[in-house]
Amino acid sequence: MPATRRRPTRAELRTDVIVAAALALVSAVIGVLSSLAQYMVIREDVPAWAFVLTSVAMAAPLAFRRVWPWATAILTSGLYIVFGQLGIAELTVTQVVMFLAVYSVGAWDPSRRRALWVRVLVVVAMAIWLGWAFFTVLAEESATTAIISTIFVQLFINIAYFGGAWVFGDRAYTRALEREELEDAHAEIVAQRDQLAGQAVALERVRIARELHDVVAHHVSAMGIQAGAARRTLRTDADRAETSLRSVEQSARDAIAELRTMVVALRSDGDGDGPMPTLADVDALLATARESGQTVDHLVVGEPMPVSPVVELTLVRVLQESLTNARKHAGPSASVDVRLRYRGEIVEIEVSDDGHGAPARALGTGMGLTGMRERVAAVGGTLHAGARVSGGWLVRATIPAHLAEVVVVSPSPVEPASVERGAVDPTAIETATVEPTAVESASAARATFDAIPPSERASEAADAPAPAPTPQHATASPRSSE
Repeated sequence: MPATRRRPTRAELRTDVIVAAALALVSAVIGVLSSLAQYMVIREDVPAWAFVLTSVAMAAPLAFRRVWPWATAILTSGLYIVFGQLGIAELTVTQVVMFLAVYSVGAWDPSRRRALWVRVLVVVAMAIWLGWAFFTVLAEESATTAIISTIFVQLFINIAYFGGAWVFGDRAYTRALEREELEDAHAEIVAQRDQLAGQAVALERVRIARELHDVVAHHVSAMGIQAGAARRTLRTDADRAETSLRSVEQSARDAIAELRTMVVALRSDGDGDGPMPTLADVDALLATARESGQTVDHLVVGEPMPVSPVVELTLVRVLQESLTNARKHAGPSASVDVRLRYRGEIVEIEVSDDGHGAPARALGTGMGLTGMRERVAAVGGTLHAGARVSGGWLVRATIPAHLAEVVVVSPSPVEPASVERGAVDPTAIETATVEPTAVESASAARATFDAIPPSERASEAADAPAPAPTPQHATASPRSSE
């Protein structure tokens, strides 16, 4: 809780000036009327204009009661005692002025010790003055029942006035502090809400980018390879060109279907109107890889069990990325081994290649490993990627079958631009540091390239941009990051 109240606003200061002017006007009018009617006046020989001056002088300090509350209380009390002793004080509205002055000390003085002693000083001074006035009356007149009753009435009225001003002033100060604390807390909550909203938007953008990368990289790169193969074999092998074009058409349909499903899921409040990929789609992924010319072996180890839909989606995406990575870097003649293991409450997907094919050069986006790592970590799993002892590459994702809690993972540092197969320690596999790529295999183009006449090869090679030289050794082929 803050030590003092905030400074008064301009609107509050303006209100104080208006209140002071209104009290001065009302007190002056009542003073003049009391003088004319000889009602509640101490001296009968005081002119009416004197009450106007004393009323204005008494109420004027209230214009600064929030800025200098202690000075206002002392000045107002002093003027009240002086004017009362001289018999030129209006005795009705000035009581309200005194109440506000003492109240303002408790409600606005930032120094609580000073507020205490100023109010003690005012109360003691007023008590001494009233006591002296009562003593003077008793010295001049005999102590009748009426006089004693009047003294007690005045005593109780002053106790009520000053006690109420004291208590209500302290309560106003305390409540103001509590209100300011609540305002600060509300402002902090609003700031945190805005920050969380920004983080949610950023995370959603990352998720959308990851989904787009997984879908587009898998299908569009296959379309590019198949379209290239069709172009090269169009004049020499029409059947093979037609097959390649059918693969392009099917990849395009699959990409559109997955994009539509993903968009529906992202636009819906729940899980979407269409199903996201599951483990039931693994056979279709493997069939697509085989149609591209890869040799893929698939084996399920253990007793299949139900897994969380999020885990299913993560496993499928890891398999999809790993297959495209193998098609890109292991070469068309490399063999790919896929293992899906059920081990108690753990599900494991493992994709490895022997790396014996000629590597194909393709560009990536730099998002493959980032997306895969975020997916696996978000469901509480671990990702291993690295070179195999016998050659080739291995990607293994180990994930709990059922999620206990979804963890938000911060984006990781940028990975190196490339990883040499031969430069990685074959006895150790890095954990989530090597990025699997997503690009198509050149198997169809490689299979049909030998059928093109040398003259056509020369003419087509002249038209195509010269590729950068790539290493041809099977155990030293680079695996670029996406």
